[in-house]
Amino acid sequence: MKVIVVGGGVIGVTTAYYLAEAGHEVVVYDRQKGPAQETSYANSGEISSGCASPLAAPGVPLKALKWLAMKDGPFSFRPKFDPKMWMWLARMLRNCTAERYQANKSLMVPLAEYSRDLLRVLREGTDIAYDELSHGTLQLFRTQEQLDGIGSDLAVLDKFEVPYEILDAAGCIAAEPGLAGARHDIAGGLRLPDDETGDCRLFVQRLTELCVERGVVFKFGQKVFSIDAWAGKVQRITADGPGEADAFVLAAGSYSERFMRKLHQRLPVYPLKGYSLTVPVANAVAAPVSTVIDETYKVAITRLGDRIRIGGTVEMSGFDLTLHESRRAPLERSLGELFPGAGDLREAHFWCGLRPMTPDGPPILGRTKLPNLYINIGHGMLGWTMACGSGKILADMISGREPEIDISGLGPARFWG
Repeated sequence: MKVIVVGGGVIGVTTAYYLAEAGHEVVVYDRQKGPAQETSYANSGEISSGCASPLAAPGVPLKALKWLAMKDGPFSFRPKFDPKMWMWLARMLRNCTAERYQANKSLMVPLAEYSRDLLRVLREGTDIAYDELSHGTLQLFRTQEQLDGIGSDLAVLDKFEVPYEILDAAGCIAAEPGLAGARHDIAGGLRLPDDETGDCRLFVQRLTELCVERGVVFKFGQKVFSIDAWAGKVQRITADGPGEADAFVLAAGSYSERFMRKLHQRLPVYPLKGYSLTVPVANAVAAPVSTVIDETYKVAITRLGDRIRIGGTVEMSGFDLTLHESRRAPLERSLGELFPGAGDLREAHFWCGLRPMTPDGPPILGRTKLPNLYINIGHGMLGWTMACGSGKILADMISGREPEIDISGLGPARFWG
């Protein structure tokens, strides 16, 4: 059948790839001039299935207040007169219980693990290259209190048999030798050896080329104005010209909520802005080997070939894409304290993007109330981690096949109960 995908980021393009592999005729629409020009452009580069966790967690409300009081804290709130902002925030706070955290993380980890495995199969089958490494992730704790607080995460990892190591300071330095020069004490770390890294934008660009070889048509520079439905199903999209198909996939990130609202199917997806710095490696010995997550500043420091990507911070400010210079400080500080001299900050590329967040944490995958409209959104900070799995699940559903993992609890119906 013919399928139209709205969105040319990592989620939309991976969905298109698996749809084409399943034998469908696929057309992708995106308003940008090429693939991965928005949220997928310069994310932190980590494929961290073991670290797949909801933002909504026990203790987060109090932590957020402390972070707001910090000069360079990992959280920034710019309140607006926007009912959707406050409604989303209220729903997120209701998920900040131990019970809800466990349930939501238990939905996210299997999807992330499945996605990582599919990415490996894709890489082996196509020889796609994107500055990828398979050296694991190190979640670094500067205080004993942080290290002592990982019990609930370990319970989920044990449940799904995800390999991990708990390291002391010496073990962290053995895994990441560049930490030997750290200017801050290290209490320990949680190492996830099966995690990977890679340049998301480069991956999407090269996957787009593979999609074209498989017959996928990309209509870049074409903004989709509406998804038009009547007679009980979607009939077309309206862009620069009408686009008709048998099935439609909405994978437009934070902007997907607007389309769904016009179809009278409200979904609580809200943008939380994240920032990154990309710097050239100045000293390879002092640089990270893979990804190190600085738990104190909620910053991920990732090696991407001859570059270092420092990504993090959460800013709640609606659809504002202003690059606030004050948000550079926690990124620069994290790199400077953990890997001093590793990167040339004078040559840093500063960027921000909007992460499409659900209030409970898991993405929204599946069929909507319209039988030929499917949705693949809400991955938040884990779009790169969950992309292949989410795309394959949507392709299987559209093809009439049962997904290979249990996806109950991931569909949009959980918000319509």
